[in-house]
Amino acid sequence: MHLDPGPLVVLLVLVAAVLHATWNALAHAAEDRLVGFALISTSTLVLGAVLVLVGEPVGWHYFGLAALSAALHIAYLLLLMASYEVADLSRAYPLSRGTGVALVAIASIVLPRSPLDAEVVIGTTLVVVGLVAITFVGPPLTRSDRIGIATALGTGTAIAGYTIVDGLSVSGGAPVVAYAGWLMLLQSWVVPLYAVAKRGRALLAVPRRQVAQGLTGGAVSLVAYGLVLLAQTSGQLAAIAALRELSIAVGVLLGAFVLHEALARKRLLPALVLTAGAVVLALSI
Repeated sequence: MHLDPGPLVVLLVLVAAVLHATWNALAHAAEDRLVGFALISTSTLVLGAVLVLVGEPVGWHYFGLAALSAALHIAYLLLLMASYEVADLSRAYPLSRGTGVALVAIASIVLPRSPLDAEVVIGTTLVVVGLVAITFVGPPLTRSDRIGIATALGTGTAIAGYTIVDGLSVSGGAPVVAYAGWLMLLQSWVVPLYAVAKRGRALLAVPRRQVAQGLTGGAVSLVAYGLVLLAQTSGQLAAIAALRELSIAVGVLLGAFVLHEALARKRLLPALVLTAGAVVLALSI
């Protein structure tokens, strides 16, 4: 299945962006983040198995690419957890996403089936500038902030890696449903296993509310990434990677005008720069 570039691709990416921000908020709000991520991964593990059973066979070539992407996703999850432990969310999240956007755009210069025209270059540049500005607005950086920024940069590198692998896979002919299923199956066992090793019997005492929250987060994350994979069949890797980050600008606007956060108001200008970049990208797809 291949989608042609156009409004449908833009719509899929925007919906995925909102869902991605939602599951990240659920993960960050968890009382015990390790347990929260373990529950999210448990949900995607089960749902991934279902997708493998109902989808078309992927073949050994695309299975190998799914395994490579899964390894990059595991690195992403571990680095993301590390950054959330030591860094402010409003800094770690934008910086990791911005790094991923920039690296995908650079890679698109040489990637097949991944056009990088003037609009994509301009839009991606605006998105990255906005994300970096949002990251550094606020009080001076502390030691924890610097560690968080380092892990966020590592997270962004992993994001770029799996974005490129998955984009080339689905745009090259991998069946989206089964590919997504194998991707989730191959990556989702690590965090639950680590949580069992770290928490042991204490996991049995996790409140039902947190269990429901974590499992819901997993379902949301799977749908979000499934929509991204579907959009990537169009081959617009750099534009899609950048357009997904519009959710950060939405969060800043909500913080400024709904929650009345002081720092959010200071981030309005870079949020508008980010939004302008997203508009340019949407017009380029």
